[in-house]
Amino acid sequence: MKLVFTAKGTDWDSPMDPRFGRTQFFFVYDDESKEIETFDNTAIENEAHGAGPKTAQKLAEFGAKILITGNGPGGNAATVLKATGMEIYVGAGEMNIKDAYEAYQNGVLTKFPGA
Repeated sequence: MKLVFTAKGTDWDSPMDPRFGRTQFFFVYDDESKEIETFDNTAIENEAHGAGPKTAQKLAEFGAKILITGNGPGGNAATVLKATGMEIYVGAGEMNIKDAYEAYQNGVLTKFPGA
């Protein structure tokens, strides 16, 4: 299963980015194949409006089933993500990616309401 993390970098030790729509990077981890993919999302900084829904649409293309982030998506982005069936977990904003993954595995993160 693929998990996607909002991050400030591209390796396991990178800090999580607590933002969803304007996250700097996506760190995608397939926990079955152990493959890692990273995607630069910094171009979204130039978007005046709609960063959250555009980011949510991009996530759907990754095929991830789980999103791990800090604060969670806004209303419009949450609607898009919910339509894809993605589960969202929040509370990882002060962690690095590796710690956020372990927190998810151990049930420490909070499932985002409505997702």
